[in-house]
Amino acid sequence: MIVISDTSVITNLIQLDELKLLHQLFGDIIIPSSVFEELEKLPEQAEYVRQVEWVEIQKVSDQELFEKLLETLDPGESESIVLALELKADLLLIDEKKGRKVATEYGINITGLLGILIEAKESGFIKKVKPILDQLIYEVGFRISPKLYQEILEIVNE
Repeated sequence: MIVISDTSVITNLIQLDELKLLHQLFGDIIIPSSVFEELEKLPEQAEYVRQVEWVEIQKVSDQELFEKLLETLDPGESESIVLALELKADLLLIDEKKGRKVATEYGINITGLLGILIEAKESGFIKKVKPILDQLIYEVGFRISPKLYQEILEIVNE
């Protein structure tokens, strides 16, 4: 399975000390070089990712598409989408609304952090989603509507 990740999923999981969920769910993960550059703004996160042997950093080839996507998306989102297309990825991990919309327009299968938490619980890698959601909201600053919060808890029977 080829899985590409944008920055936000990785940074949020590192802050939750749950990055291992990506490896448990998907095996190896690929991130584009611009995502790693974004991680380098937080040196401890870049070092954490550098030490994880199941995260691979790759450059994109299609600079023309990358430049086109940069007109509306940030470099990490743009490269993640291009890399997902180039590698015919099975899944792109992306949270930002604009990036998700563009990725789906290109026919890329996507999920975000909340989908990962749901899948992690269904797969038995975490016992409860609610404490992690609360930590995300109150400690990490992840924004989620009250309605979506309730929907997630209903999905996981909490």
